[in-house]
Amino acid sequence: MDPQVLLLVAGGALLVLAVRRWLAGRWLRKVRGPPSPGWLLGHSKEFELNVGDLESEYIAKYGAVYKKMAPLGEHLLHVADPKALQYMLHKSGYHFQKSVVSRTVSGEITGPGILVAQDQDHSRQRKIMNPAFTAAQLRSFLPIFRSSAQKLSQKWQDVLQNEPGSSKKINVLATLTRCTLDIIGEVGFDVQFGAMDEKLNPVMEAYKDMFADSIAFPSTFTVLFQRLWYYIPTPILKYVKYMPGKDHARFRRTLKIINEYSKKLIDEKTEAVLAGNEKKKDIMSILVKANSAESQKERLTDEEMIAQMATFLLAGHETTASSMSWLLWELSRHTEYQSKMREEIKAVRARVAARGDQDFSVSDLDSMTYCLAAQKEVLRLHPIAYLTERQAGRDDVLPLAYPITLSDGEVVNELPIPKGTTLRVSNWAYNRLPQIWGPDANEFNPMRFIEQEKMGATYVGVTSNLMTFSAGLQACIGWRFSIIEMQALLVELIEKFEFSIPEDKPEIIRFAGGLMTPLVASEMHLGSQMPLQVSLVQ
Repeated sequence: MDPQVLLLVAGGALLVLAVRRWLAGRWLRKVRGPPSPGWLLGHSKEFELNVGDLESEYIAKYGAVYKKMAPLGEHLLHVADPKALQYMLHKSGYHFQKSVVSRTVSGEITGPGILVAQDQDHSRQRKIMNPAFTAAQLRSFLPIFRSSAQKLSQKWQDVLQNEPGSSKKINVLATLTRCTLDIIGEVGFDVQFGAMDEKLNPVMEAYKDMFADSIAFPSTFTVLFQRLWYYIPTPILKYVKYMPGKDHARFRRTLKIINEYSKKLIDEKTEAVLAGNEKKKDIMSILVKANSAESQKERLTDEEMIAQMATFLLAGHETTASSMSWLLWELSRHTEYQSKMREEIKAVRARVAARGDQDFSVSDLDSMTYCLAAQKEVLRLHPIAYLTERQAGRDDVLPLAYPITLSDGEVVNELPIPKGTTLRVSNWAYNRLPQIWGPDANEFNPMRFIEQEKMGATYVGVTSNLMTFSAGLQACIGWRFSIIEMQALLVELIEKFEFSIPEDKPEIIRFAGGLMTPLVASEMHLGSQMPLQVSLVQ
């Protein structure tokens, strides 16, 4: 073909695509939002010291759906509207996949596991993983949760007994992280990590402050390069992990350590399961057994299996430790509610002793109304995964529970969006919408979960209408695990200790580092921490 004709055809095709894209995005251009700082970077370098500060300001001004600009002039919708989220995550779950950037970064951290899988691959992986996360199976882990909680409690008691007034400022996040790592080691793999015994653990060292170190302050090059990922074919995109740069290097180093460790464990578990010699029903053994029962076509590959282990290790300890730290911080600020919880635990403890049992059952934990309400409230106020990205897989229309006003003054209760639109699901903003949670939505008030049976006309999340664990087809598979683990830890710590704000009143910030982590404003260079005054209950 004549080169000139070829150029004309190519130019015509590009022109048609550009016109189609312009027409498809006409509604997006009308959606209001903060003015863009510039075409090249958009809002990508916008900085907020505390997660949610700017989000609250924008939602109050523009509504529960508003627009920001991504690099290279791309539209980016922030979504906290319940009806829109229900449609995206429940009714059309696989039409709104995790974004290219989200999946690529997750792949660098965990490999090709459930955080990365799409469509049928996601469904296949989840089906094989489900047996390890049934309610009955997770309840069977309670003794391990309680044993680890008691070990942590004993360590703190030993420290405090030698302190004046049996009180000391403790970085509770550091010890909780060690505790939850030991829990996931035993429950997930039947392995003793020994993190609470201060053993030098390669897994813990690999994950320490990984998100704050690698994701928090991306360079201009990283921002622009990630925007180009949307135009790179998936088979090529998987090689991004070999790029130079501190974030890629950190991810490669971490994943190499985790993969080597996981492969060794999987080989041992597979041999034991196939020989019928498995001793315990840890998550990995259940997963190996479920996988071996599938047809060759449906089974997880070795690479996928290893990736699930990396996912368990990461999601199974850091998120719970951070959530527990925020909960103890809120209780330190609301000591009267902390006292209510302690009295409740004392009453249930008496019932347990009266029937001749040594420790709490899951039913006992579920009966502790004040404790459970406090747990739900902190999951609402401080979602560790505060933001996720989705991409529209087709031209679609988002229904809205709360109408928004467009730039031309038109008020709409639905919003057409073109295929390829990036949507940021704001778990943080949804969990604080006054329309759902009331005028005190930004305040710690566990009583809302006791006094109100239902909040919000449209339910979205997997439990208590919370978006903390996401929702729908791609919601967090381990949400029940996290709930029971937190219950076991919380009851032990409140029964034995009193928590208060230290005398120097450190300013705690909600640091946006991929996951929301607590930092002390004056000591950000020290990484994640939550210093609290811990005293023995008198």
